Amino acid sequence: MLVNTDNAVSAEIVNAVKNRKIVCAFHDIDGTHSLIRNWPPVMSRVLYDTAVNGITDNLTEEENINRLVSLCDTEPLRETDRFCVESAGLSALTQMEWAIRRNQELTSGKFDSPVNSEIIKRIWAGEEKFDSFDEPQEYLSYLRVVTPKLFWVYEQVLNRFCRDKNLKAAKENPESFLVPGSMDFMAYLHKNGVKNYFVTGAVVDKTVQPPMGMYEEVLGLGFEIGEGKTVEDILGSTWDEKIPKEEVMNRLVKKLGINGENVLVVGDGRSEVSAGVSLGAVTVSILPKTAARQRELHRELGTNIIISDYTGDVCKIIYPEQ
Repeated sequence: MLVNTDNAVSAEIVNAVKNRKIVCAFHDIDGTHSLIRNWPPVMSRVLYDTAVNGITDNLTEEENINRLVSLCDTEPLRETDRFCVESAGLSALTQMEWAIRRNQELTSGKFDSPVNSEIIKRIWAGEEKFDSFDEPQEYLSYLRVVTPKLFWVYEQVLNRFCRDKNLKAAKENPESFLVPGSMDFMAYLHKNGVKNYFVTGAVVDKTVQPPMGMYEEVLGLGFEIGEGKTVEDILGSTWDEKIPKEEVMNRLVKKLGINGENVLVVGDGRSEVSAGVSLGAVTVSILPKTAARQRELHRELGTNIIISDYTGDVCKIIYPEQ
């Protein structure tokens, strides 16, 4: 297939592309195709609670999880609400790490330091790996232990607040939980020879049967996953290893033996768009017209096209070779 932004009418063209060949497409899931996870209010509450209170002894207990569920989306949380906007697309483990580090900074904790503060700023800027920084081994060991625990708590709160009931409803009426035109767009790409891959910052566990987590959600929406199907594969992080989307995409490009310039990247988060720009891919940002800050961020990152959904003329921009 080819991409030519000259054919766009309803899309916002940020950086024009003409007659670029596309062989693979890497898609984010949450907000890009699926509306099952209303994650920002849940993430904001869990991060806020951690930044203020730290990692408490009862972190993983039922009482604490239920308390967090009851508090979700009950009030504005200025800093963490903004962080959720700015960090969309990052690995959830990175988002959890930010809150733990922020607690040290806010409380002048044992591990508060200029390096810790610098890493907090870098997470805000979209970075996820900090191996080059010199930090106490005690702190790094602590982070390795508590970050996955906090991630697990976040998932439990998310499931109880909205995910489980939305997934149940989605299995009965998928269209209500798909970005308009999503399924048709994916089928259109597949029909015309583009191999689609889902790339997520969430956990993807292919060893569990029946599938759980994000894998279960994608299947629940009606997407077929497997070699030669609409979606070739779904790739993400594990419970205890954060794999930034840029790393996932780079590995995939290498594995497939393709050039980044022949990849289409579709997403609503800064991490996948930034990764796509770094690859030299064609990037499509899918963002509501009301998402002013996100649109500003994506323009700054260098996306090619911004659309609101897949019902406009995106299939005119991406079209079969003659």
